[in-house]
Amino acid sequence: MKHGKKYKAAAAKYDLSKKYDVASACKMVQDMKFANFDETVEAHISVRLEKNQTVRDTLVFPNQFRGEKKVLVFCKEDKVQEALDAGAAFAGSDEYIEKVKGGWLDFDVCVATPDMMKDVGRLGMVLGRKGLMPNPKTGTVTPNVAQAVAELKKGRTEFRADKGGVVHIAVGKCSMDADKIVENINTLVTEVGRKKPAGSAAGFIQSVSVSSSMGPGVWVDFKEGE
Repeated sequence: MKHGKKYKAAAAKYDLSKKYDVASACKMVQDMKFANFDETVEAHISVRLEKNQTVRDTLVFPNQFRGEKKVLVFCKEDKVQEALDAGAAFAGSDEYIEKVKGGWLDFDVCVATPDMMKDVGRLGMVLGRKGLMPNPKTGTVTPNVAQAVAELKKGRTEFRADKGGVVHIAVGKCSMDADKIVENINTLVTEVGRKKPAGSAAGFIQSVSVSSSMGPGVWVDFKEGE
């Protein structure tokens, strides 16, 4: 396998074929950052899935590293003030459906009450392409808009396995204290493990690796059940 200059430079300093404990892996990733900006630290978890199985859920990392999210809530008039009081940037029904239909996307995530989904569903071509469509599986279709908004403002994040059975997700920034990144990774691995489909054999989580946005991956010495 051919590797680029960055990989070769990192490999000259570290043995990237080995597995390391989470703390060591995080410190290596921070040391191997190449860009002039504050690179994101990413985790990649490979899971064993049978046909038609998937892994998808949300979690709140113990240590936040992203800016506060702008939340749009699709709801009837009686829920608007509740949503705004909880910290939503925008809340309403028809007026926001029309704005989104016209291409307005000045928000990071949206929530909808169940009675709004018939109308919100018509925005699939706009919201679906951007991964913004509210979904009950991720807690963004709910009658409890205050709780949903509060959790999203705290940094509730969705994770899901791709078609190859790998969960890719940001877990921190290279500028963060390594211990905080470690805590976020351990939280993620625990939550992914909890989503193991019923009947799955041991070895559901097959591998874990971490990397910076521009750097090479480092294998984590992970044992299921830790």
